[in-house]
Amino acid sequence: MTPAAPQSGIPKSTRPITGLAEIAGNYDAFLLDLWGVLHDGVGAHAGALGAARALKAAGKLIGILSNGPRRAAAVAERTAELGITPDLYDVIHSSGEETWQALAGRSGDWVAGLGRRCLPIVPPKDRSLLQGLDLELTDDPARTDFVLLSGTDRPEETVADYEAQLQTILRHGLSMICANPDLEVVRGSAREICAGAIAARYESLGGRVRYFGKPHPEVYRRCLQALGSPHPSRVLAVGDSLRTDIAGAARAGIDSLFVAGGIHRAELTQGGVFDAALFARLCERQGVIPSYLADEFHW
Repeated sequence: MTPAAPQSGIPKSTRPITGLAEIAGNYDAFLLDLWGVLHDGVGAHAGALGAARALKAAGKLIGILSNGPRRAAAVAERTAELGITPDLYDVIHSSGEETWQALAGRSGDWVAGLGRRCLPIVPPKDRSLLQGLDLELTDDPARTDFVLLSGTDRPEETVADYEAQLQTILRHGLSMICANPDLEVVRGSAREICAGAIAARYESLGGRVRYFGKPHPEVYRRCLQALGSPHPSRVLAVGDSLRTDIAGAARAGIDSLFVAGGIHRAELTQGGVFDAALFARLCERQGVIPSYLADEFHW
């Protein structure tokens, strides 16, 4: 799979590159996605670690921006276990941290109007999301003000497994906060649904959902502020999801590098070879075009 090779059909505004070294000098700060860019849920990508080291050696700022539904410290702990250590980045921010900050500060009209009684759909691995919040947790929809959704309990679960619960909370007219807008991830070679897929089903039933994380601008503003507010023209976001990473960069007014070998890999290949026409059609469906295109994130 070699998308960096010139191919007809790639949108004219997208520049294929063979490695980050070609464009790194154009930017001062980099916002890196985790899953699909730096790791695959099982281990870190060696080329990605090399690219991060090269950026740090060049004096660049690196922010990790993840749709992980945990507090930033918990995300940092997990990424370190995968080999992505704190010396490789300056700031780490997550959709879970963004969610926690909103609930802790009751910031924004949507969250400020919620009550304290919360029905959590939060598996044990994400429980840091609940710590330190002034919430009364309940599993009774009749005694609940809102639902907090972070993800699934088991990797083999499907959206259908949550249908009965969604129908119940819908009957009670409950609003939902989704701490991870992603629809799915690829862990190794296996696909798993994320909270965003469950929340999307709730919306399709008529439920009200407030998402935190990419592609929404707030999460970019907070991460860039933590990096010292570099000028948007000097920031590059790197991600493997057109729907979240690339669309979010566009909304934030920053350039983007799309990693084709991540979540969309199967959609973009024919016989294991990158297909520019498939890429162009996917961009059209998603309504977004990245600034750059590469097979993977490496130097």
